[in-house]
Amino acid sequence: MTPAVLIGALFAVIFWGGSPVGTKVAVGEIAPVAMSALRAGIAAPAGVLLALVLRVPLPRSRREWALMALCAFCGFMGFPVVFSLGIARTSAIHGAMILAMLPVFTGAVAHALERTWPGGRWWLGCAIAVCGEAVLIFGRAVAGGEASMAGDAICLAAATIASTGYVVGARLSQAGYPSQGTTYWGIALATLAFVPFMPAAFAGMEWGAISARAWTGVVYLSLGVSMLGYVIWYWALGRGGIARIGVLQFLQPISGVVLAWVLLDEPITGTVLAATAVILTGVFIATRKPAG
Repeated sequence: MTPAVLIGALFAVIFWGGSPVGTKVAVGEIAPVAMSALRAGIAAPAGVLLALVLRVPLPRSRREWALMALCAFCGFMGFPVVFSLGIARTSAIHGAMILAMLPVFTGAVAHALERTWPGGRWWLGCAIAVCGEAVLIFGRAVAGGEASMAGDAICLAAATIASTGYVVGARLSQAGYPSQGTTYWGIALATLAFVPFMPAAFAGMEWGAISARAWTGVVYLSLGVSMLGYVIWYWALGRGGIARIGVLQFLQPISGVVLAWVLLDEPITGTVLAATAVILTGVFIATRKPAG
């Protein structure tokens, strides 16, 4: 693995890790549905341009279109809206640690759709990770801050939606459709789906009152998280190998916690540190492949 590949992968992880922070900043001034629509709308032109330049085809069959539509809804519409609603009611640190469960949630959705029974290692890892989430959610008397149980629960629901999108996207890739198209054309499709809701979402919105800080959050989510993060990640996977690059995802929630501490002055308490250690341990055990 070359230094350039490693640095690129780390940048992608940092982009994604900062997603809760960017969302927290944006929803401080923009309603969640409006913010999510803006996020998709800003990213869509860049996605379409990349798809055209790279000659990424549209889905060909009815099945591919159906999978694309579901993946676009989950990844670029359902998840941003629900996660924005949750993060508005909890802290960015809690949001980052809840998203650390994505690999486990993705495995659960995949096993459910494929009607398979996971092994003992997966169950053990899930149990440990869930204990970490319990420490995070129910330990707010020690953690303090603005985190709420309702907000954490909504973020958990958003993570489930995102995981469903990941599984559907994987099935689309297995059907022979390029993964880049799922991102580029998926964002465009999600933007079209937002159009009927835009009049209500933007009604009464005082555009001039939105600060540069909030706009920075929206643009960061649109171009940094939804676009640049994926482009760099796919590039790093292709040159560094899925197995070696994939493990860097464990750094994503850590970068989110650090960014929330630095940019939002959210406290990193002993409860947060304990929950982080337990959650990451559980996710590692659940997603680690058996030896041999």
